[in-house]
Order: sequence, then structure tokens, then C-alpha cells
Amino acid sequence: MAVKAATRVSTCDGFGRLPVKTQVCTYWLAGRCNRNPCRFMHRELPPPQSREIQLAPAKDVRGMQSRKMTWRSPKYKNPETATLSSNKGGMHTSRSGQSSHQNVLANTGNENVHMDIEMTIASSSTHGDIQAQPEVLKAVRSEPENFSSQKAKPKQCKYWVTGNCVHGDKCKDLHSWFSGSGFTLLKKLEGHTKAVTGISLPSGSDRLYSCSKDKTIRAWDCHTGQCAGSVITDGEAGCLISEGSWLLVGLQTALKAWNLQHHAEFGFGLLAGLVCSMVLDDDKLFAGMEDGSILVWKLNLEALTLEAAEMLKGHQGAVTSLIVGSDNRLYSGSRDCTIRVWDRKNLHCLHTLNRHTRAVTAIICWDNYLLSASLDNTLKIWAATESGTIDVIHEIKEDCGFIALCGIHDAEAKPILLCSCNDNTVRLYDLPSFTERGRIFSKLEVEVIEIGSDGLFFTGDGTGEISVWKLHGVPCEETAL
Repeated sequence: MAVKAATRVSTCDGFGRLPVKTQVCTYWLAGRCNRNPCRFMHRELPPPQSREIQLAPAKDVRGMQSRKMTWRSPKYKNPETATLSSNKGGMHTSRSGQSSHQNVLANTGNENVHMDIEMTIASSSTHGDIQAQPEVLKAVRSEPENFSSQKAKPKQCKYWVTGNCVHGDKCKDLHSWFSGSGFTLLKKLEGHTKAVTGISLPSGSDRLYSCSKDKTIRAWDCHTGQCAGSVITDGEAGCLISEGSWLLVGLQTALKAWNLQHHAEFGFGLLAGLVCSMVLDDDKLFAGMEDGSILVWKLNLEALTLEAAEMLKGHQGAVTSLIVGSDNRLYSGSRDCTIRVWDRKNLHCLHTLNRHTRAVTAIICWDNYLLSASLDNTLKIWAATESGTIDVIHEIKEDCGFIALCGIHDAEAKPILLCSCNDNTVRLYDLPSFTERGRIFSKLEVEVIEIGSDGLFFTGDGTGEISVWKLHGVPCEETAL
């Protein structure tokens, strides 16, 4: 009769095997074992061990330090303190804080988690143009840096755009030119045949003006949305701005001005290359050139005189964006991946900001901050430090490059940042949280965003189409299509 072993009541021998004498004889348990001696154990407990039991070595925790991170979420009802361990010890900053953000997001399932993470950031002083405001910085820093961890955003149906979608209302993608709520598409202006490079709505005028790579400048009736006239230029236009009754256009090798009140046209010299950007500052006109230089003129619009003042050199690529800040500062963004800060009085370069890795496409000033967009898929927020330098205090990362930036306020005076990207979308972010309010879709990249009065804003894309939008108040929770 074969003898079967039953319950194991001892540990293994260190190699994954059980000793025979530590197994209880099942027939002895039933009172029917007829073997003497039996090779299995006739007892319920194992025999006493003569050797010492070797315990597993204690885990070395000298390199493990515990740190606490507080976070808050309106939809999460568990205690508000989560303990995370770090094998490096010390404070975990949010500059590289992917692990902390991902862990908290995974626990809550909420993409809008607010996290109170203390960061060592130098506060601003009276140095420089842009100054950090601690209370606003806290709001900016409290949001997750990487928006790729948020839930997937709806996509526009590319077949619907071309009129070839066969799924109709059952299509999983959007049959719409935008997603989100709080804004509305009013009109599409069609007439340009190539990319729109400039849009301007002069104050007090009932005309919207646009320029394009198709070598035309068009005027649009603000009441009917129809083209009210056009001008053929000598070359493609790179930018367009307005001041009072004057419209200034940067062309391939020239700078031209139109007096809208007297219907007069004026040209200013012959330039070497395309005028990519322009900005007016009192009696000075700054023009960012394709070769990286910035031309400065003393401008008198009443007498219509333009006197060459100086040429600012330093950039090694086209100057894509110019903005005038406070405290005598001029900011220039370039395709050489840098931003330069200039003194507006003596026209000397004060700082060179080189934290971007690809072309800087747009810069704007918001309160005491500088915002810069780049093709390196980042939107950076800069502030002055105590030492007088300017550094990045926050960064927004997307899976596409940024092209244009523009700021606007909604009907409740809340600031909104409009960002066009090279995936043919325009993102709307609530400031200062950078929560995405919605998206605008276009056939090609939107190179120009311009704002008007009463919540109006305009986008011009690579096909030559201009869209007119109306921004309302706070968006609804449900997505409007």
C-alpha cells in the first residue's frame, strides 16, 4: 500500500524542497498506518530543530526616506495626505516631477489635480522688466506640468473636413471646427489663396485687414463679412500692424504704409529680405528681419517721416516676434532658438534667453511674465529673479510645436491664452491655471491670431482662410460641438 503525505507544517530547506520527515502521514492521522518505522511523521507538529533558524536579512532602509506631499481634489474624498517614498531622499521638485504627478493622477483619476509642491524659485525684485508675483506664481506652479497625462482630447474627423466621411453621426471623431464651450464660430472669410501672415482690426474702423503670401492685402466688411477690396503687393507679405488710421505692412524687400483716412500709400526704402515682424513703440518702429537683424526707425505718422535710427544685431535667425514691455524693454524671439532682451533707450542687448531647443515662434507679455512659444513642443513662462536675470518658472509641454500666441479676456474678464500648434489646432487655456478650455481645428496650421473688441478674435490658416470667433463667459461642463 502506498503511503501518501499530507499537510506541510515546516519551512523548506532553502532550495525550494521540503524534507520528508516534516510531512505528516495521512494514514497515521486516520489511524490506519501499518508501517513501522514509517518514513513520514507520526505527529502533528514538526520535531524540534537543533539548528538555529536563519531569518531573512533586514531590509536596508538607510537610503529610503519618507516625504509627504499634500494635494487637493474636489472629487476625491479620502484623506488629503499621501506618503511617497524616494530612494534619493530630499525634496522632490516639480521641474522633473513626472513621478509625483503621475502617482497622484493615477490615484485620483482626475486630470485637473491641484498639487501644493514647494519649489525653490527666486522671487522677483526691481531688476528687469518682468517681475514675479508670488501669489500668482503659486497658482501657476500648482498645475501639472505635462498635459499629456490628461484625458485624451477629441479629434476632428479628417474625412469630414474633405466631405468624404461615410459614418455620419456615428463617427467617433468630431464633425465640427471646434470642441469645447464658451466660444462660437461666427464666420469664415474666404479670398486669400495662400497662408495668411497678418490680421489687423484698427480701432474705430469697420474694416478688418489681412495680408497673405499670395501677395495681396484684403479689406473685409465687419458687418457683412464680404471682401471690400484688395491691393496687390510687389511680394509676399510677412506681417501687418495698424496704428490709428495707418496700416503698415512688411513685405519681401519693402515696408509700406497706407493712410486709411486719406487713402494714400507710402513706401519706405528697399530692404534686404522679408520683414517677419513689427512693433510700434511711441516714436519708434521696430522691424524684425529675415536675416536676424532688427531695424529701428524714428517714425512720425502725422508728418509721415521715417528716419533710420539703428540696426540691432545679435540673432542668427529670422526674428519671428517682437513685443514691447514695460520699463524700457524690447523682447525679440528668433528662429535661432533664443530670446533677446533689449534696452529701448540705448538699444543695447541686456539678456539672451536660450532655454528653447528649436525655433522661437512667438512671444507675448502677460502681467509681469514673458511667455514664449517654440517648435520644441514647449510653452515657457519667464520671470525676473533677484539677481536681475530672467529664468523659466513654468513650462507647458504638448505633443506638437507651438506657432502663435495671443491673449484675450472673456465676458467675465478672465484671461485666456490662445495658442496655435503645428497639428492644425488652436488651444484655449485658462490663465493662470493653464487648464485647456477647448480647441479650434483648421485645414492647415494657423500662423496668425488677432483679437478684436467685445470678445472677438480671428485666426488665419495656411489655406488662406480667416475664421471669426466670439468668446463668451465661463465654459459649460458639457462639450459643445
